[in-house]
Amino acid sequence: MTLKVGIVMDPIRDILYEKDSSLALLFAAKKRGWQLFYMEMKDLYQHNNNVSGAMTTLDVMPDSNNWYRFGKKIEAPLHSLDVILMRKEPPVSNEFIYCTYLLEQAEKQGVLVVNRAQSLRDCNEKLFATHFPACQVAYFISKDIQRLKQFAKEEGEVIFKPLDGMGGAGVFRLSATDPNLTATLEILTQHGTVTIMGQKFIPAIEKGDKRILMIDGEPVPYALARLPAKGEHRGNLAAGGIGIGQALSDRDLWIAQQVGPVLKEKGILLAGLDVIGDYLTEINITCPTCIRQLDKQYNLDIGTQLMDRIEIYWARSKTSR
Repeated sequence: MTLKVGIVMDPIRDILYEKDSSLALLFAAKKRGWQLFYMEMKDLYQHNNNVSGAMTTLDVMPDSNNWYRFGKKIEAPLHSLDVILMRKEPPVSNEFIYCTYLLEQAEKQGVLVVNRAQSLRDCNEKLFATHFPACQVAYFISKDIQRLKQFAKEEGEVIFKPLDGMGGAGVFRLSATDPNLTATLEILTQHGTVTIMGQKFIPAIEKGDKRILMIDGEPVPYALARLPAKGEHRGNLAAGGIGIGQALSDRDLWIAQQVGPVLKEKGILLAGLDVIGDYLTEINITCPTCIRQLDKQYNLDIGTQLMDRIEIYWARSKTSR
């Protein structure tokens, strides 16, 4: 079968060819002979009851100097597509939320949106992880600076971070005695008006912040351990971390087993679990990365694994009507 697959993403011209996971998914869809249609969030719109997009036909090539080619530009209803991959990177801004409402209208008209639009709204990547308390290190969520300072005092050394960030941006490692504690919390909370998250610092970060990719609730058998650069406490690749593949540990598999059924229930076909040591720290569902690195290190084809599941869900939706 030939499916029409749309993708909503950041400008494709600006991606990092060697690392971009959206490109891996596009390669996998092309390999199946599926038609590709490119959109950015600004291209989606609704006129009365009609949800549409300004789409551009797309071809992708395994060429680091020339990895995409645009074709015909068309205006078409979103329900003319079979599948839409929502791959806009965080932050989850108001504009992101508005986009999910438009995508939800497309879902009602039979389009398979990956990941499900409601889940993209409901499952904040930091807060969603707290739904699994047995997997958690001590944490505290508040906008109250004094309460956050008390948490730091109780735990000794902590990480404070915004709830809408990505790539390690705005992540601080602090202690109760740090002279910058109050000032940092003032900045992060915008003087007590924005809620943030604190987590007990996990020393095992020196062995890497592991990214475990989940396909329809099942883990890829290898994680990418993102080791912090010298002098850093953040393993994020965007913060200079180095990605080293490793087989999942028994604890990693156990965490995946706790989270997997909930991902399936919520229509989250692609997720990235972040695990430091024995603890789940985040669940990335907006635009999970590390596909290309794991594919390269272990000769995998994670994009094709996802397309297999997408094809099954799409066919199932058609037969259930």
